[in-house]
Amino acid sequence: MIVGTFCLNAPQVVAQKTVDEKQVLFTYGDFYPEDVSNYAILVIESAHFDSQDIAVLKQQNAKVLGYVSMGEVNEAAAHYPELKEVTLGKNEIWNSHILNIENIKTQKTLLEIFNFNMEKGLDGMFLDNIDNYTEFGPTPEKKEALLDFLEVLKVTFPNIYLMQNSGISIIKDTYPYIDAIAKESIATDYDFKNKKYKLRDEEIFTRVLSELKQVTKDFEVPVVLIEYADTPELKVAIKKRLEVTTWPYFIGKIELQKIPDTN
Repeated sequence: MIVGTFCLNAPQVVAQKTVDEKQVLFTYGDFYPEDVSNYAILVIESAHFDSQDIAVLKQQNAKVLGYVSMGEVNEAAAHYPELKEVTLGKNEIWNSHILNIENIKTQKTLLEIFNFNMEKGLDGMFLDNIDNYTEFGPTPEKKEALLDFLEVLKVTFPNIYLMQNSGISIIKDTYPYIDAIAKESIATDYDFKNKKYKLRDEEIFTRVLSELKQVTKDFEVPVVLIEYADTPELKVAIKKRLEVTTWPYFIGKIELQKIPDTN
């Protein structure tokens, strides 16, 4: 276990020498804080934990981040009733609704979420659905509002650690405000329609890998990979494919509700 092998702060640690599966963990289910330790970065659903739990997690792990969607709100989320009247459409796959980040009420609600999490003692936040603001997402015209909000976050919480999920094509705009970028499924390609786990086409894998390498070169933004598998055989294939990079990675099931070793 080499928890300190990579420090996800710019400049990018190009000289990272090893990839350890326990470097990063993404889990949005409930668990006993005492059971999770020695991760360089741990991403959780903070609603399951109080300040004492967070303190334990921070003692046992280098950096603890909470989850927040910057582009959508799930119908099960506590803040959905506040925002349902100002959303812009629905993502049927995740039963979530598209946020209007230009809306003052939306901004206020999101800022309250950040404040609540930082007061709990978290090191920062994992920003999901940033790709909604790219040319491939439903709200590319809201990108400037997103950038304005990120700037507000950095002013309000100067020491906050922000990990952007996806949105590679707008990293040129977001990089001043973030500390790392996560990218899901460069080696794998989960089929949501048929609920099947599989490897991604080799050509697409190579292209996305190249794009991420360019990101680290141009903007010195550290990269974390998130892959999905449901069998030991697929996990082995993923690890083999990722041997070409030294970036830390996580492999788990698509729901991210359990710690992989206990799946």
